[in-house]
Amino acid sequence: MLSAEQAWKMLEEAELVCSAEEVDRAIDRLAAEITSRFRDAYPLVLCVMNGALFFCGKLLPLLRFPLHLDYVHASRYGADIDGRQVRWKVEPGEMVKDRAVLVVDDILDAGDTLAAIKAKVCERGAASCHVAVLTDKLTGRPKPIDPDFVGLRIPDRFVFGCGLDAYGSWRNLPALYALKQ
Repeated sequence: MLSAEQAWKMLEEAELVCSAEEVDRAIDRLAAEITSRFRDAYPLVLCVMNGALFFCGKLLPLLRFPLHLDYVHASRYGADIDGRQVRWKVEPGEMVKDRAVLVVDDILDAGDTLAAIKAKVCERGAASCHVAVLTDKLTGRPKPIDPDFVGLRIPDRFVFGCGLDAYGSWRNLPALYALKQ
């Protein structure tokens, strides 16, 4: 874990990728797209912890349809910046059975975590499973999953803010920043 001094230095050296205004506009657009798709579906929305908490918190008040809310917790990162094997803390529950499910996550990077979540939701008997991500990282590599709703396409850099952390810090920023290269 970083000290406060190290975290501030990291932010001071970081490059702004998307302003808070750009993030808010993307979330507004996504809410309209998702509302159009799920208006009559009464879906189960699954927030992917911890990263999607920021995005989900801004998105939910903008969705104009009845829904149930739950969460899953799967990660490849922990407090590091190098991904490893998918680790489950909380798997999808029984509520997914026969439901339209919308998985909400902060970023589509390599795609392994989201692919594992979607596979588990489908395995548990969901009627359908859609994925909404705040950010899709343009890696130039194939990904095992295609999101149904994308807020922002971002460069292939390690980004933080808007729920994404760097070394456990700065999930609370309203804009997206990239670590100094």
